[in-house]
Amino acid sequence: MENKVNRELPDELMTKMNLKGFESTKIGHPEVQRVAPKVRVSAGEDKVVDSLEEVIKNNLKDGMTISFHHHFRNGDFAFNKVMDQIIKMGYQDLTLAPSSLTGVMNDKVIEAIKKGVITNIASSGMRGSLGEFVSHGGLKNPVIFRSHGNRARAIEEGDIKIDVAFLGVPVSDPAGNANGQDGNAVFGSLGYALIDAQYADKVVLLTDNVVDYPNTPASIKQDQVDYVVKVDKIGDPDKIGSGATRFTKDPKELKIAQNVNQVITNSPYYKQGFSFQTGSGGAALAVTRYLRQSMIDDQITASFALGGITKPTTDLLEEGLVKKVMDVQDFDKGAAASMAKNRDQQEIDASWYADPHNKGAVVNNLDVAILSALQIDTDFNVNVMTGSDGVIRGAIGGHQDAANAKMTIITAPLVRGRNATVVPKVETVVTPGDSIDVLVTERGIAINPKRQDLIAALSKVPGLKIVDIKDLQQLAQDQVGQAKPLEYTDRTVALVEYRDGTIIDTIKQVKD
Repeated sequence: MENKVNRELPDELMTKMNLKGFESTKIGHPEVQRVAPKVRVSAGEDKVVDSLEEVIKNNLKDGMTISFHHHFRNGDFAFNKVMDQIIKMGYQDLTLAPSSLTGVMNDKVIEAIKKGVITNIASSGMRGSLGEFVSHGGLKNPVIFRSHGNRARAIEEGDIKIDVAFLGVPVSDPAGNANGQDGNAVFGSLGYALIDAQYADKVVLLTDNVVDYPNTPASIKQDQVDYVVKVDKIGDPDKIGSGATRFTKDPKELKIAQNVNQVITNSPYYKQGFSFQTGSGGAALAVTRYLRQSMIDDQITASFALGGITKPTTDLLEEGLVKKVMDVQDFDKGAAASMAKNRDQQEIDASWYADPHNKGAVVNNLDVAILSALQIDTDFNVNVMTGSDGVIRGAIGGHQDAANAKMTIITAPLVRGRNATVVPKVETVVTPGDSIDVLVTERGIAINPKRQDLIAALSKVPGLKIVDIKDLQQLAQDQVGQAKPLEYTDRTVALVEYRDGTIIDTIKQVKD
């Protein structure tokens, strides 16, 4: 079976799992039926328990689906604490369905897989040793990778049915009113955990800080929570995110950022009340700084900024250059601290952020998105999932979702080390070329031919070097040489969904 980005999909697996191939970036207006969780009525307010073992014993069975969030990032203590207990108790054949997997979780997930505790994974991504392990066939069944918006859709429509959600929080009261803004391990927005809290059959909060009732603001509310487990320490705040985010000094990244700013400020979308989403990499953060100065010079303010939020973005809010910040996740301490003191930094859940099957996600109102890429090909398809060696070492995150913007810009160096970034064909299609409008590199800017309006507008800008993407690909190849085709087995180790749940690509097992 071949889908609309010309990727061959395994017929037997597609039929067995009742899957459909990717057809279009156009979502349309389908009518969908959402599901609801089972609820055990609780008459009392005090849900605090000391024994995680008892909670697991009374609520978990073999074959169930468990979920976690990744807001603690590499400062997470909750995940390994829970998985240690589940492994110790000998559970088997579980599906692990976290919002994403971070490096601190890798060793424990690999241990659980080897012992048969985990046989299925659904996530936004994975990196490091876990990515290597899965890429070489370590997991029994194929991983399903979904964007953040698609994960929300899958949970709401029942494609992911969470039996027990284990959600670490910095603070909760005895009834389960919790947030990410207070406590000893503050991370700000709880955006990706809110869907789990709403739809899981059982919701277990883990915290080291139980405060008097009622705890407000309550991101997760008591009517969603079954247990509050008191632990010694829930996370390391120093590993959740850095302090003030550093402005890159890399000349290549600065050149890219300057070019991106030129593209934005000379586009038809740069006007009073425009909206944008940037990432957290060096070039993306530099774009925010350059864009700030342009907005000051031109006396323009933005209606909102979206996505994973960093301190440079909340600084724009403080200065009045951005009216609202729509915050689904915070990437550093500065952004997390800002949420507690600024009412215009609005916490949003993953559905409000980017679910394509709701009554209106915030990404639908996005003018400009600045995204990165591991690879981009001459059809503008983007890979953010697998490396040049074919190994899983990334995450979809909100990439497909933000690419719904009116103008989506990919920032990437022409080459990384000895590997080309602009290639004839990406190893894994994650975001289809129909979603991508502009590629900005340090050697030139390529505009998708379907955007003749942008070509006309940006070709007139002094200093912007507009080139054909095929010429950029050839420049990259001339610099590093032509890559040898990678060798894979016939076994599928992962399925990559588009944000509507269709399959946009598969990832095969890497040959040893």
